[in-house]
Amino acid sequence: MVKMNSIVIVGYGGYVPRYRIRAEEIARVWGRDRSELPVEEKAVIGLDEDTVTMAVEAAKIALKRAGIPPSKIGAVHVGTESKPYAVKPSGTIVAEAIGAVPRITAADFEFACKAGTEALQFITSLVDAGRIEYGLAIGADTAQGRPGDALEFTAACGAAALIIGKNKSEGVAEIEACTSYVTDTPDFWRREYERYPHHTARFTGDPAYFHHIVNSVKALLENDGYTLNDIDYAVFHQPNVRFPLVAARLLGIDLEKVKPGMVAGSIGNTYAACSLLGLVKVLDQAKPGERILVASFGSGAGSDSYIIRVLEGIESKRGLAPTLDKFIERKTYIDYAVYAKHRRKILM
Repeated sequence: MVKMNSIVIVGYGGYVPRYRIRAEEIARVWGRDRSELPVEEKAVIGLDEDTVTMAVEAAKIALKRAGIPPSKIGAVHVGTESKPYAVKPSGTIVAEAIGAVPRITAADFEFACKAGTEALQFITSLVDAGRIEYGLAIGADTAQGRPGDALEFTAACGAAALIIGKNKSEGVAEIEACTSYVTDTPDFWRREYERYPHHTARFTGDPAYFHHIVNSVKALLENDGYTLNDIDYAVFHQPNVRFPLVAARLLGIDLEKVKPGMVAGSIGNTYAACSLLGLVKVLDQAKPGERILVASFGSGAGSDSYIIRVLEGIESKRGLAPTLDKFIERKTYIDYAVYAKHRRKILM
């Protein structure tokens, strides 16, 4: 467990593309049972979008709320497992696009769906050490799902960005503590040259998702003296709408603390962006003094957990940029044929 020393979120933003495909449409195409679908619908990128363009959009929103010039950003770290180039960093493209270059450090991080919170760990460490004044941590993905596979119902697109600093008077929330819990649990993987990942179906639940999140959260609460009564909101990684609720029950957390941060039902599993988008949604509604528990999960496998306390600055900065709901509520529905075109599932 790491106790933070006045590390604050000075700006935040989330972005979700406008296109949606209903889970029922995917089930129709593949002849699947429509009675128990993992989500209602999911977000799909446009033909001119990818992980980097979404990361840039989220970063620009975060900068609006931060109220700082991009030149003050000292590091840009992007967590993703779907970067557009196999060998070329996404962080440098994002940094250039928002005007943060050249005297910065930029890097890409990969740890399945916890790559975004992994990037956040490194940014907070750089700020805490005094190496940089502000840093930008991003989780973004255009998640892959093999046609007809269970993943295709949930694998979605989105991005979230957090700007981290040390000046509490500028902050919207303070990161009070964090911890990680990892093991070598091969529940999900994609080898080189393979287009779609493999997964071990239900095995990804008990020995992977639940084991790591529960142990990560327990370590965070116990090692620093927090109790569940100190937590007003709980945000978990959301591979579907059921897993976060089960995790909450296992930990003894009231489900009403989980529901405000739920986004998977309407936009799907945005992988590295997922838990951070849940945090963005909560920040869009939380009050000063309230505490947020955030627990990510990445297959392979691991979980990062954070305790975040909302500050007074949230009241003045929240309205400086569009809330996440603005992007969730704007929708253009597409059928499976257009979806396959947008996700390049049909190779020419």
